[in-house]
Amino acid sequence: MNKINVAGIFKTVKNLAIEHSPEILTGIGIAGMITTTCLAVKATPKALQLIEAKKEEMGVDKLTPVETVKTAWKPYVPAVITCVASVGCIIGATSVNLRRNAALATAYKLSETALTEYKEKAVEVVGEKKEQAIREKIAEDNIKQNPVSKNEVFITGKGETLFLEPLSKRYFKSDIDYIRKAENMLNKQMLHDITGYVSLSELYDEIGLDHTGVSDEIGWNVNNLIDIEFHAALTEDEKPCIALDYQNSPKYKYYELM
Repeated sequence: MNKINVAGIFKTVKNLAIEHSPEILTGIGIAGMITTTCLAVKATPKALQLIEAKKEEMGVDKLTPVETVKTAWKPYVPAVITCVASVGCIIGATSVNLRRNAALATAYKLSETALTEYKEKAVEVVGEKKEQAIREKIAEDNIKQNPVSKNEVFITGKGETLFLEPLSKRYFKSDIDYIRKAENMLNKQMLHDITGYVSLSELYDEIGLDHTGVSDEIGWNVNNLIDIEFHAALTEDEKPCIALDYQNSPKYKYYELM
């Protein structure tokens, strides 16, 4: 009979707790707030009894605000403690999320810088034509690794050509001219608007795709305009598909013009 690996189980539980700590803390905070309300409601009749007893003791019809607080505060102690603990949990969850977002932003920035340097060196070492061939091969691999038969195809009503969006790995039907018009329109908007930037979500809006969890966080600006390339390839059932390729990758904190 195999012995139970208590240390291994503890480590797994600990890692899961750390990984999901924001959700756990938020859940505890919400449950605590509900408990706080219940405790406060439960404490109110006791507090009212204490107030009535104090008025009889003092021979008055009404207590002052200070006297009321001094008389009725004790029944609310559990509610206050629960409330403070719940607020602490919610603040803790927010703090963890902020630290993780900061770490993700740093990692994204490092990856973005490394990718830019790699592209520049690839062109320098192998030349533009071979670098272009590498891009086309990557586009083919993206289509092979994400078979259209296993993915939803978004019908945008803007054309019948099958496309693959490289960041979200989503297939959609559109038209090259329509996508090019969307690209030109957004670049023109950046060049003429006072803000000078657009998010990836805005491009998705134009080409008929839903926003993703990160599409609001990355984008382009006047110093890094949208530059879409089209790479033709075949799906697993030998149907033509065009993979989009962003020559200028959307950047994190794209709204900070430098």
